[in-house]
Amino acid sequence: MKNRARAVFTALVIAASFSLFACAPAMQSSRVSLDESDKAAANITDKWVGKDTQLAVQDVLKQIDAHRGFQAYLAKMGRKPKLFVSEVQNRTSEAYFPIDDLNDELLNELSAAGQYTLIDASAREKILKEIQYQNDGMVDAAQAKSIGKASGADLLIFGDIRMKPETLNGKTVKDYSVNLRMTNIETGEEVLRVRYRTSKISIQKKSGW
Repeated sequence: MKNRARAVFTALVIAASFSLFACAPAMQSSRVSLDESDKAAANITDKWVGKDTQLAVQDVLKQIDAHRGFQAYLAKMGRKPKLFVSEVQNRTSEAYFPIDDLNDELLNELSAAGQYTLIDASAREKILKEIQYQNDGMVDAAQAKSIGKASGADLLIFGDIRMKPETLNGKTVKDYSVNLRMTNIETGEEVLRVRYRTSKISIQKKSGW
């Protein structure tokens, strides 16, 4: 009888343990800083992550500030330039490269710099649609905004990001480059070009990644 009771008790303990494991969350997460996230990502993926975007944008803006030709151009202009910001294009082979994050970060940092009057490409499209809507008779003519009064840009900034992979003996090196150019819209003359480079190295273990 005692043996039977002991067996029943053991079975109940085992069942309770399985129940606890079943109720436990499949994944645990915690909020960390971008630097901590970058360190963790280095052990998980060799793809472009948020920290890469931050570093790239900060670096190209430093290069722009230090560009002697551009600084001479600004001094000659004598006022804050109007900058039309076109989208940086994804020229890598990675279909899911976070190019939208890169474009947003670039716009945010250019705005925070306070050195330019920004004209965003996507914003301009939305503004034109709104003006067309207002002038289609949907808004009081006295209040409708007119096409042709939009602010004209002095400079156009555009660019792309590229990635060249090299693999040998289980090691892969991905060389990324972010390339930006700024052009005078009226003359078509190039005002500056800057480039940011970084590499990602991954090693494939024999037992897997």
